[in-house]
Amino acid sequence: MSTVVFLGGGRITSAMLAGLCLRKTKHHLVVHDRNSAKLRDLKKRYAVAVVPDLQNALKQADMLIVAVRPSSVGDLLRAIGKVNRRMLAVSVAAGVPLRVLGKVTSPSLRWARAMPSPVCRSGRGLTAVTFPRNLSRADRKRFHDFFADFGQVVEMPESKFDAFTVTFSCTHGYHALATLARAAQAAGLDRQTALLASAHALADGIIAWREATTPLESLLAEAVTPSGIAAATLTAMDAAGYGRAVRQGVAAGLRRARRNAGR
Repeated sequence: MSTVVFLGGGRITSAMLAGLCLRKTKHHLVVHDRNSAKLRDLKKRYAVAVVPDLQNALKQADMLIVAVRPSSVGDLLRAIGKVNRRMLAVSVAAGVPLRVLGKVTSPSLRWARAMPSPVCRSGRGLTAVTFPRNLSRADRKRFHDFFADFGQVVEMPESKFDAFTVTFSCTHGYHALATLARAAQAAGLDRQTALLASAHALADGIIAWREATTPLESLLAEAVTPSGIAAATLTAMDAAGYGRAVRQGVAAGLRRARRNAGR
């Protein structure tokens, strides 16, 4: 059984732990954080081992998960210092490239990057992974298998990572759900019915697409009767700038990711 040490006890660590526990992972899970309250909470909720001292946590690790804010990655890497034994390490910090991760730490750390969705707490996550060219096939498989414990894994070049990170965020779904439900309430529905109708429109429609072999464009055409209610709704949304707003949002997210990486 390998020991996976999470450096950082925040929201994404909590989501990954929930997904791993749901799938009854065989890894021994350890969390390090400077915040003792976070450690107590995670130990209570997920029955994981917690280690307040960073160096003691590092001694136990077969794999490190760097799960701190991008602005805190540099300080954490310097605190890790020189590791004298070979170890896998993966960063889930958005926007921090592999070249930065490998520059500060010891060559003994074999780095990868991953971007798991908070939806991984349900076991239905989606995680992007990217590797340096010289990482062995066996190490790639170990990273892949770990994240596959709580959902689908997709490998891509690092040059595509920021665009994926901006696009796959579950906040898009939550934001769309909240926005559509508010519009439905303004149209006269009570909040619970508005949420139910909006969730069906978004979630069940997307599930139907994922389970079908029909192209998205065909499903959209099937659902939109010419001169019907759906056609009028979508035409007005597009005219109001729906597509432009989404493109601007994605562009803003990309700019933030690049600032996080100092690019």
